[in-house]
Amino acid sequence: MNKVILMGRLARDPETRYTTTGKAVASFSLAVNRRFSRNNNDQQPTADFIPIIAWDKLADFCGKYLIKGSQILVEGRLQIRSYDDQNGNKRYITEVVANEIEFCGSKQQREGGAPAPMPSGAPAGGSLETANGFGKSVDETDDIPF
Repeated sequence: MNKVILMGRLARDPETRYTTTGKAVASFSLAVNRRFSRNNNDQQPTADFIPIIAWDKLADFCGKYLIKGSQILVEGRLQIRSYDDQNGNKRYITEVVANEIEFCGSKQQREGGAPAPMPSGAPAGGSLETANGFGKSVDETDDIPF
């Protein structure tokens, strides 16, 4: 099984491009908090910056509605690809290919406070403000459980 679920904030605005066939592709980095111990009792916060790729309608959604600092939940799969650089050395890239993206922040944290449009794969008849993807209803004042 190859399934990745990440929650974090956009480290930069998404960059949306189009292939020669007109297919949209968006890329951005997601800053995900992590704690590590230098000593037995000293927990130091840090962040991992995970490259995210989205395709088609989801890429268009990212380009239109996501901005640097947006708190989102990404569900997708891990992809590792390789290429040869200018010197003939093999290079590897690890990234997450997104299948679903949901807002996690409050309305005030989003641009203009407008209701968010539904990305592909979102629950039918619901809204991003009332479904967190885990079957539990939440409102803007609830804290995310993790």
